[in-house]
Amino acid sequence: MTEVHLAVESHSEAGRVATVTVDNPAKLNILDPEGIRSLERILQGLAMDDALRVVILRGAGNCAFIGGADISAMATLDRVTARGFITELHRACDAVRRLPVPVIARIEGYALGAGLEIAASCDLRIAAETAKFGMPEVKIGIPSVVEAALLPRLVGWGRARRLLYTGEIIDASTAEQWGLVERVATSAKLDAAVEQWVAAILGAGSRAIRLQKALIREWEALPIDAAIQAGIGAFTEAYASPEPAERMAAFLRKKTSARMLS
Repeated sequence: MTEVHLAVESHSEAGRVATVTVDNPAKLNILDPEGIRSLERILQGLAMDDALRVVILRGAGNCAFIGGADISAMATLDRVTARGFITELHRACDAVRRLPVPVIARIEGYALGAGLEIAASCDLRIAAETAKFGMPEVKIGIPSVVEAALLPRLVGWGRARRLLYTGEIIDASTAEQWGLVERVATSAKLDAAVEQWVAAILGAGSRAIRLQKALIREWEALPIDAAIQAGIGAFTEAYASPEPAERMAAFLRKKTSARMLS
């Protein structure tokens, strides 16, 4: 049985950082039905935390991020139960995308099928150089669906078709070249690389980051003219709080001090 664990760390006034771990390392952290539901519940709970700044999503151990959905569970499905199963998986992926703060996928080992769909749902992906990626569903008689629809936006239509039609497994270097992940690090330096991104997000304005994520979600669905107008609205909304004035004043004070010291 796959468990999903939550650890939340407070960074003084900067806010909270949550780490969500999919835990079934003996079976490559595959997601069984209860694991899928548990992941959705935890993510929905995190979405209610106003002090949350960033989420790290990872698998237990170093052999897999998430090795896919549980084939033994899928083998028992029929046309009625298949819809319920895949809808629950979509809801878990969608809960990742709906979190109001950035989600970083920390990928070590295999990210296959449902695991790659969940990684694609995250805002940023960082992988160990030994990580492996693939969408092998056609090899077991089903298409890749739900958040696999995000893949063409990340890697382009041709490469997405290559992954989906052939079930090919690609390495981390290829994934980075294709734009499937944003950064690759050695296993020994993976956590430090994740922490660099976390520190950068914590160093930004908390409300600005939330506005930015919401705007990016709008950009995904809007034509360019409407997306630009949505940006004007987000910029205006930023000034509904004192965050811009406080941060700009601090920036200007720092710049003045540096000029005086030079």
